Amino acid sequence: MPKEGERAPDFSLEGVGEGGEPVDVRLSDFRGRPVVLYFYPKDDTPGCTTQACGIRDSWAEFRATGAMVLGVSPDDQASHRAFAEKFSLPFPLLSDPGHQVAEAYDVWKEKSMYGRKYWGVERSTFIIDPEGRIKDLRRRVSPADHADWVLEVLRS
Repeated sequence: MPKEGERAPDFSLEGVGEGGEPVDVRLSDFRGRPVVLYFYPKDDTPGCTTQACGIRDSWAEFRATGAMVLGVSPDDQASHRAFAEKFSLPFPLLSDPGHQVAEAYDVWKEKSMYGRKYWGVERSTFIIDPEGRIKDLRRRVSPADHADWVLEVLRS
């Protein structure tokens, strides 16, 4: 389980960028600038939409920090493209269908809803410093407060 101060596990994932174009992202390509790596359960669901739109609505402030924002879920690229276009999301959404990256960050968890157990993503955010180390992290993130918390950490 990655902890604050440790090097963030590197990865390479495909996804969609601003405008819906395909992207291939490697975390280590962003050395030299902070990265906000946030894991979310599913595109176009209430909590995930609140979280993504919170970042979008504060986008000028995120850009001012110089941080790269990357959203990761098990959804495929077609789902990401539709989600990003529907809500005009200005940052990449990456596909982790085999949940290898979610497992590397220890956010692939057994969950329970209405008495049914299943596996899925625990909504979590990792703020990675320009040297590639985890500066801060939060598990079981509140979608409504997410953007404010991330900006507070990026500014510190």
